[in-house]
Amino acid sequence: MPKLRGEAFWRETLRSAHYVVAPMVDQSELAWRLLSRRHGAQLCYTPMLHAQVFLRDANYRRENLYGEACPEDRPLIVQFCANDPEVFVQAALLAQDYCDAIDLNLGCPQMIAKRGHYGAFLQEEWDLLQRMILLANEKLSVPITCKIRVFPDIDKTVKYAQMLEKAGCQLLTVHGRTKEQKGPLAGVASWEHIQAVRKAVNIPVFANGNIQCLSDVEECIRKTGVHGVMSAEGNLHNPALFEGRNPLVWEMAEEYLEIVRKYPCPLSYVRAHLFKLWHHTLQVHQQLREELAKVKTLEGIVDVNRELKLRCQEEIANQKEGEKPKEGLPFFHWICQPYIRPGPKERCRENGDSGTEKGVRGKRALEEEEDGNSELLSKNKQKKKLRNPNKSFDPSLKPKYAKCDQCGNPKGNKCVFNMCRGCCKKRAFKETADCPGHGLLFKTKYEKALSWQHSQRGIQMPEISQRGDAEVGETAMLKEAGDS
Repeated sequence: MPKLRGEAFWRETLRSAHYVVAPMVDQSELAWRLLSRRHGAQLCYTPMLHAQVFLRDANYRRENLYGEACPEDRPLIVQFCANDPEVFVQAALLAQDYCDAIDLNLGCPQMIAKRGHYGAFLQEEWDLLQRMILLANEKLSVPITCKIRVFPDIDKTVKYAQMLEKAGCQLLTVHGRTKEQKGPLAGVASWEHIQAVRKAVNIPVFANGNIQCLSDVEECIRKTGVHGVMSAEGNLHNPALFEGRNPLVWEMAEEYLEIVRKYPCPLSYVRAHLFKLWHHTLQVHQQLREELAKVKTLEGIVDVNRELKLRCQEEIANQKEGEKPKEGLPFFHWICQPYIRPGPKERCRENGDSGTEKGVRGKRALEEEEDGNSELLSKNKQKKKLRNPNKSFDPSLKPKYAKCDQCGNPKGNKCVFNMCRGCCKKRAFKETADCPGHGLLFKTKYEKALSWQHSQRGIQMPEISQRGDAEVGETAMLKEAGDS
């Protein structure tokens, strides 16, 4: 069957999906996707997966995609971050039988994406992106899609989208913010950019940004003409967003925890979801925030949710007639509702800072700091500074790690093959060689094994190249190498 493209792909494979759950690192796992689908989501993305890690690590593949099959979790798009065409395509080939499309992440604006050279930090490298998408479009049996952020200039954003379409992208998700718009600087997403892209390309377009409730979804589709709307934070605070409902927070938590029992995930994911769901309630019942942070088991989290439910029900029972929600919230805190991220000025007031600069920089100040000023360090790095006063966080002073000749990971400084330990071990074993830098002594142990074997026979030890009749010695050597 030929691969579907463009509109046909959206209509038939994605079932004309309008309501989409975004790819979210450690947050759009199977259990959360199933909860969202139960409450109106028509298409989900996996969390962003690292293509190189996915390619080399079987455990990573199993934990993130190859787990228990779930027919309910379709249609599904797997998202990868990558900066190498071959690595991207090889990882996608391993994933394509488990999804309906492969998405290339070109929208992540975080510092980890800058350091890893992926996400939104590839948006100026059009030649590389063309090669990645062309190769994926040629090799994969499922369509290739992309998620992008916009440039400040609308015309450049349109040309960017057209380039991706020409290369073979079959569906484009446009987050209407630039890569600089993140955290307290996020601001309002530009639907004008999204509308311009939608008019300029002939493939389906999803919009992302400014989605807090169902009316936002409907307004976005009406104003931009997009095929669907993607939600991230809005969905995390209210998984029933696409139903147009605002359920009780503990009801959503109970349902999610039941799904987690059937489809387990790391407890850190569960805890992070409940911090989002309960955000407004935990401002009132701060003791429960501490309990949620400390709890070590799923049953413990269930108990915290039960306690939260009892406290909220007690509040509801004591509620006075005509009483209104506090803190300017549209609903009472025990109801799922949006969280409006404070801007720089509001964040400064929350932190007790008078200057916007200090408030904006917050805990990530050091990632962009050149002089290592301790006043701008995160708390964690200030502790490291106390332990080691001579420690510098100046990025320019960090050592530049040489890469392994084989896989691109940092190589061992004393490796005789200029490789990382994993690649070195394979080569040393294959060539029966030593690498003292990595503590690998295949040649030495082989010689010892032969020496022992021939001492038993009273025969002088042959040279290492004459090893054809040394099966016993080789077996002993392999056993020793395995033990090491």
